[in-house]
Amino acid sequence: MSKKNKVRDSFLDELKKIPIVQVACEKTRVSRNSIYRWKKEDKEFCKEMEEALAEGEALVNDMSESQLLTLIKEKNFSAISFWLRHRNSKFKNKVEVTTKIGIDDDDLTPEQETIVKRALELATSTKPNEKNHD
Repeated sequence: MSKKNKVRDSFLDELKKIPIVQVACEKTRVSRNSIYRWKKEDKEFCKEMEEALAEGEALVNDMSESQLLTLIKEKNFSAISFWLRHRNSKFKNKVEVTTKIGIDDDDLTPEQETIVKRALELATSTKPNEKNHD
């Protein structure tokens, strides 16, 4: 096995442990430029890198879920709330808009138009510091 292949294999192994390219580069002493050049030039390496990233992400997800469950067992309210909001449809964030629109009206009044626009804004935005985890 060539030195280049050993370095590539080491890089991929690190990526499986921690799916962050920069960290794997630092641990294997390979530049990011080299990695992305290899990825561009070598379809097999590109595929292996994507698989390594997916494996690493799955590992981190498993560890994170395990830690979250530990916090839930410790009665940590934030962890409980997070789990319910993301795993149980009864607790997901919802927007409900009610208004009366005349049956015979073909066009919305300016007030109704404002209500609909605001409802759409609320339905598609997230609160500051809130990220979509779904």
